[in-house]
Amino acid sequence: MKKSLLFLLLPVLMMACNNTTDKNEKALQRQVDALYQRLSLEEKAAQLFGIYPGELMVDGEVSREKCREVIPYGVGHICQPTSSQPKDADQIRRLVRDIQAYLVEETSAGIPAIFHEEALTGLTAKGATIYPQAIGAACSWNPELIKAKTSRTAADMRAMGQQYALSPMIDLIRTPLWPRIEESCGEDGFLTAAMACAFVGGLQEKGFREGVAGTTKHFLGYGGANTLSWKELYEEVLLPHEAVIRTQGSESVMTSYDRFREEYAVCSDTLINVILRGYLGYTGAIVSDYGAVQTGRDRSEEALKQYAVNALTAGNDLELAWNTSYKYIPELVREGRISEEVLEKSVKRALMLKARAGLLDPNPVFCADGPLELDSPEGRQIAYELATQSIVLLKNEGILPLRGNEKIALVGPNANSVWSMLGDYTFPSMQIFFHRQEPDLSAVRVPTLLEALKEGFSGEIGYERGCDWSTLADARVNLGGDARVSGMRMRRIESADSTDQGAALRLASQSDIIIAAMGENVYLCGENRARNGIRLPGDQEEFVRALIETGKPVVLVVFGGHPQVLSPIADGCAAIVQAWYPGEEGGRAVTDILTGRVNPSGHLCVSYPATEDPGLRCYNELPEEKFIAWPFGYGLSYTSFSYSDLQVQPSAKTSDKCIHVSCRVTNTGGRAGDEVVQLYVSPASGQPLKPLQLKGFQRISLAEGESTTVHFELATDQLAWWFEVNGKSVWTVSPGDYCFRIGPNSAELPLDGLCHLSGKPVEMALRDTYFPEIRVD
Repeated sequence: MKKSLLFLLLPVLMMACNNTTDKNEKALQRQVDALYQRLSLEEKAAQLFGIYPGELMVDGEVSREKCREVIPYGVGHICQPTSSQPKDADQIRRLVRDIQAYLVEETSAGIPAIFHEEALTGLTAKGATIYPQAIGAACSWNPELIKAKTSRTAADMRAMGQQYALSPMIDLIRTPLWPRIEESCGEDGFLTAAMACAFVGGLQEKGFREGVAGTTKHFLGYGGANTLSWKELYEEVLLPHEAVIRTQGSESVMTSYDRFREEYAVCSDTLINVILRGYLGYTGAIVSDYGAVQTGRDRSEEALKQYAVNALTAGNDLELAWNTSYKYIPELVREGRISEEVLEKSVKRALMLKARAGLLDPNPVFCADGPLELDSPEGRQIAYELATQSIVLLKNEGILPLRGNEKIALVGPNANSVWSMLGDYTFPSMQIFFHRQEPDLSAVRVPTLLEALKEGFSGEIGYERGCDWSTLADARVNLGGDARVSGMRMRRIESADSTDQGAALRLASQSDIIIAAMGENVYLCGENRARNGIRLPGDQEEFVRALIETGKPVVLVVFGGHPQVLSPIADGCAAIVQAWYPGEEGGRAVTDILTGRVNPSGHLCVSYPATEDPGLRCYNELPEEKFIAWPFGYGLSYTSFSYSDLQVQPSAKTSDKCIHVSCRVTNTGGRAGDEVVQLYVSPASGQPLKPLQLKGFQRISLAEGESTTVHFELATDQLAWWFEVNGKSVWTVSPGDYCFRIGPNSAELPLDGLCHLSGKPVEMALRDTYFPEIRVD
């Protein structure tokens, strides 16, 4: 009855909300229109670029003289104020207030700046909570927890004077070798869309006046997907962007450095005007990736001007994070190379974002007053829960969980290192890599695995590092077009611990169980870092072989951003745990899983590769088994689950709104645990769909012996396929048979049943529904 009442009230509530929003938007638009009319050409152009705060500072403090010199007409954005500055919360708030005071008090326009920051693993600031990296967080299959994380992040950002996040990254991964894979939610469009909507929903939960604007990036096809067919791009790669824009009202989109077909993304008419603004009807701001406006190597004045013409004319509104090309906009407008109309649209979009954020109010509030706790107990608890749910148990021959009385040999380069917990775009990694400064690793407590085991394991623990992460030959700096790494050379993370393989092997041979903490660090995975392959780096694989040869059971714990090729050593390991970069609470989370305080529940968001062979394909193309070590959606538990009582609506019409599918899941093991119930669909009548597609999932918690029924109301829109007619996109729901499959991962689907759709094909320009409605009882 409550559900029926909700469905009756929802359209009324949405209508009332939309009416209020429309009135507010019109009022803000009038404010922006009036403001635009009184701006000079230089003041208009000033709204279209961003700079680092360091350009406005002398001896670590904001200098009004530098402000007058660098931004005399104002500025659109201040870029990465916390990740670029090793300052505490009070110092950052003073920096924000000083810059905003200059802009309001001394520039004739009096327009405050937007302060933007990275937010992939929380607020990227000294002393702030560090959550698990995105690829691990996606393995939680828990959108509710993702939303809780970003809601907490938004509160921290607003308190620090930031209104805008350059996150999430929602590129689909088409090769596990891609350096930025760790920032992604993996290979599947549906899972990525669900996580992205939760991410942006949390940032924008309190609206734009109190929350933080999310930025979906990169548009479109970054990560190896820009050469796919148009059909695959629309059906899979575009899906996360489309869902976030149309269901969450995402305020910002970032293009990429890459080419899209024959055009650079930052000035692609196809991406920006045909797809983003045309097909999706997106009206918000578009920003460049850092330095991406300069699409060529030529840095002559004429080349820089042409880059500005190309990008702004195509619809890229802001240049980040330097005013390299857009500084010529006033001159280019006067010369007629950029039209007044183009300039007006971009400036008004930039100003509208400030208006929605409350920055154009008569007395805007820039920062919170009073003490700030950026690593709050609430934040740490969310970080811990997300870490425990992101860790994936790949193999277990009964050695885990530990009993508590064993003699443990803990070895490996990631056994006693903070860097095993911290991925790219965390504050420490930003400092050490992009800004080339040694970060204060004590600013937030990040227990290592050794420290956490000593606290949480009752047995005897011995430690020897045994081997290093890598050699300098294992990875390189990919200079590309990113000015932040210009002239950079690859370096290594150093450890103060001795590295004696002989001592480690002696310790291992005298133990009951070996825990080998291996994998990557910040220099081996991330933006502008390219490894030569994705087997364990350096001498790690040989070291693990030597550990296996001791005859003692080896528990391999793999940290890092890539799924590693473990096939050469996997058979010799008694257990394998994929920990990713689990954040500040990662040491405790891994320990609690090893000791059994927590039952592992992470499920892979990628097809885990068995080989570096380029023939590897995503799960929805049914790759050959030889390429896959563990399938998409896979993850073990210390308990077991059975699936039964599948109910598939036997028939429906193509014009119906939804199809009902349900099943019963029972915890058949000896302890409580979480399962991720996954719903897939396969075309059974030749419909032009991928042979297997994820269409729904639900994380459930079951006590020992407990059962529950999961109901999916799958929208028929989710069965639509894309094609183009006379230059226009058309989505079609075709009649025929569809096979619905349910199970714990993409390769293990014990339940399947057919639904026959009858009627004529239903065509639509856009889908209205992207996710099923789910009920658990």
